[in-house]
Amino acid sequence: MKKVLITGASGGFGCEFAQQLERDGYSLLLHGRDKARLQLTLDALAYPERHEFLFADLSSRKETESLIDTLAGHDLFGLVNNAGFGVWGGFAAKESVAQADVIRVDFLAPVMLTHAVLPQLIKNKGFMINVSSLAAETPLPYLATYAAVKAGLTFWSEALRIEHKAVVRIVTLAPGPSPTGFRDVSGAPKGKGSLFSTAASTVVESSLRTLAAGGGYCVPGWRHKLLWLIQMLVPRSLSLMMMAKYLKK
Repeated sequence: MKKVLITGASGGFGCEFAQQLERDGYSLLLHGRDKARLQLTLDALAYPERHEFLFADLSSRKETESLIDTLAGHDLFGLVNNAGFGVWGGFAAKESVAQADVIRVDFLAPVMLTHAVLPQLIKNKGFMINVSSLAAETPLPYLATYAAVKAGLTFWSEALRIEHKAVVRIVTLAPGPSPTGFRDVSGAPKGKGSLFSTAASTVVESSLRTLAAGGGYCVPGWRHKLLWLIQMLVPRSLSLMMMAKYLKK
């Protein structure tokens, strides 16, 4: 049975990826930090005996390297770089450690994991899904580090897609607001982005359709496509003013 690693599998998109990839017949390596929350994901699956937990704090280089060592014992067909979080609020008002952890978890860890397992994915003619964000499409005051990191992830993912288009299918998934728990973790004010909110199931379904078509840049659902179109059409100078007013608590 082909094996897929999902990072950040303890909730949100990660749990949804687990359910949909299991239905497609994959065996899953479910990564997370919280055993109780990972167990909830496992409990939502039809064949829990097929799957395995992997624990690591991706904000720690030592633990990320330990996870990479563990992966050497697995023959991976797929990788879903899903783990990530943001810090909402004025940059100067938030601790630098938290800002640095966003960079480590959302960007450095995917780079390190991908570099380690890419030979396996190439050998198996497998796939990778990198969960980025529409936040990557424009600078976001009060989500400054998160938007910058996701921009880096999108550019990196798209470059890899072209480099390896003949041997590995790569999807760059760019969702907008979705009820995944991200907002609670980031400290977002209630109601921000609710107009464009799209179900996690729709987001994951769209990414897997893009994967089946050979990979590509995926903006899931009509609400997120509308938000993406607005981002493309509004000049950056105006967008910055609008987003600063909208995102400020």
